[in-house]
Amino acid sequence: MQSSTIGRAARLLGVSPDTARRWADAGRVATHRDDSGRRVIDGTSLAAFSAELASQGDDDVSYTSARNAFPGIVTAIRLGGIAAQVEIQAGPHRLVSLLTRQAVEELGLEVGMQATARVKSTSVHIDRT
Repeated sequence: MQSSTIGRAARLLGVSPDTARRWADAGRVATHRDDSGRRVIDGTSLAAFSAELASQGDDDVSYTSARNAFPGIVTAIRLGGIAAQVEIQAGPHRLVSLLTRQAVEELGLEVGMQATARVKSTSVHIDRT
């Protein structure tokens, strides 16, 4: 069975290694020592914990049919005459959306602001948070 170090688990969960360590210390996710003495989380436990975190949801979630939400920070905006490209860094994920310039302006998107990328099929929808 594949195991992940605390650092790798943190990246997969989109949190800091300190947060992952605190969760492990509190018993929220089981760890053990590998042959090198590093604290690791087995894949099954990490998957179950990840699903548990996702099921807890977020009270600020808007109502939408796009279920795959990636809250993050706008890292780049490239405006053209009609189209625009918006990049969001959501934990370890970099998401890029192509949308209209008008949509970017109506949402008031700016580099450094929090936003959520919602993915449905092959389209990425941007929700301002």
